Amino acid sequence: MDYKITSRSIEDTMELAENIESEKFPGMIICLDGELGSGKTVFVKGFAKSLGLEETITSPTFNIVKEYTSGEMPLYHMDVYRLEDGDESIGFNDYFNSDGVSIIEWSELINDILPEERLDIKFKVIDENTRIIKLTPHGSKYEDIVNYVI
Repeated sequence: MDYKITSRSIEDTMELAENIESEKFPGMIICLDGELGSGKTVFVKGFAKSLGLEETITSPTFNIVKEYTSGEMPLYHMDVYRLEDGDESIGFNDYFNSDGVSIIEWSELINDILPEERLDIKFKVIDENTRIIKLTPHGSKYEDIVNYVI
């Protein structure tokens, strides 16, 4: 089942991320999709802030993965936009089966290697400030999270 939220500002998107972060668990996987400038990295910034991370969060486009370990739990921020052919040398399964949270921007590009249980979040730009954010939970843990934050 899909759930839709309207974000009317950066603050709304960050608040959603903070609410989801409050329900975090080791091995959590969040998949973010949407056009450039739709709010994916803003979401990650909100999540990271709630984890207590003080580092500046930027999209890891050229690194593929940025690891942040100074918060309550490790955060693995991935941007697979420039990844070629689902490059397995990245070791995605190691991240997915870790004690941290993996957040993947442009996850549709690696859909075939994503775990079945995860939270998909799709951002749709309506205007300069407004986004429709669609949450699709896969698995009971993710259903519980979405029901908590909606």
